[in-house]
Amino acid sequence: MKLHSTATQLKHQPLLTSRAGLLWGLLGVSAFSLTVPFTRVAVAQGGMDPVFVGAGRAVIAATLAALALLITKQQRPSARQWQRLAVVAFGVVAGFPLLTSFALTTVPASHGAVVIAILPAATAVASVVRTKERTRFSFWCAAILGSLVAVAFSVISGGGFSGIHLSDLLLVIAVVVCGIGYAEGGLLARELGAWQTISWALVLAFPLMLSLTLISIGHQLPSGTPAAWGSFVYLGVVSMFLGFVAWYRGLAIGPMAQVSQVQLVQPVLSIGWAALLLGEDIGWSTIVGGLAVIICALLAIRSRNSSPRIAPAGNSTSLSN
Repeated sequence: MKLHSTATQLKHQPLLTSRAGLLWGLLGVSAFSLTVPFTRVAVAQGGMDPVFVGAGRAVIAATLAALALLITKQQRPSARQWQRLAVVAFGVVAGFPLLTSFALTTVPASHGAVVIAILPAATAVASVVRTKERTRFSFWCAAILGSLVAVAFSVISGGGFSGIHLSDLLLVIAVVVCGIGYAEGGLLARELGAWQTISWALVLAFPLMLSLTLISIGHQLPSGTPAAWGSFVYLGVVSMFLGFVAWYRGLAIGPMAQVSQVQLVQPVLSIGWAALLLGEDIGWSTIVGGLAVIICALLAIRSRNSSPRIAPAGNSTSLSN
């Protein structure tokens, strides 16, 4: 009887592990899905400068990260790892928050969510380039098609090529730098640990982010409604730190290939939050554009995961904060 019970437990252990990884990943994605709508709330009324929102949230997260690293007595990264952490900090901690904060001052949150939906595919491309991984031709086709769809959506929703704004360009650049940061962070996570990687990146970026925050305050004293301040706090505590803890824990539990695909529901959730919390009108162009980008990203990820040759640390995909 005891042997039978043990065998049953071993049989169900992979399934339970898979469910745990997916649940942690879904928790992280759920936290990230509010990032775009809440960024829009924080910067929409003009009381908070985009630099203050983008940099200030990193200051909050870095403070929490430093405390976590100190309490748990984590070993410091090597000189080479610090260099690679700088890439993560540039893309994830500085680039994406600042660029999206500026972009969302002029475009709806639902629009931003559709363009950012290409991030999983961008991360996969960055990982492939970084690890020199061989991939199927279909992977590149899906990644390129997804990018074209995102551009087409911006053109259509803007009323033509003349309707494309600087915000669209900022969102695209945000996706590129964040994808690079996520890819490098995924590789580092296998050396430093999951939450430790984003924590060290936050600490590394802290002096710059604090300087930008103070400069912004000197230029314009931040003000806003309770909703705006609540959104700002959420961005710092959850989007920049706790969400990453849950997301990277899910990737660490795995299977990483399956957990990474959970991120594809993030734009759907973000668009839903934009309609529910901000009252944005979600037209057919947004729905069709969002679904098209998500399908392309899914095809790219699945094509890469089924590649005949996969680098040991190349499956990392994460998002947006």
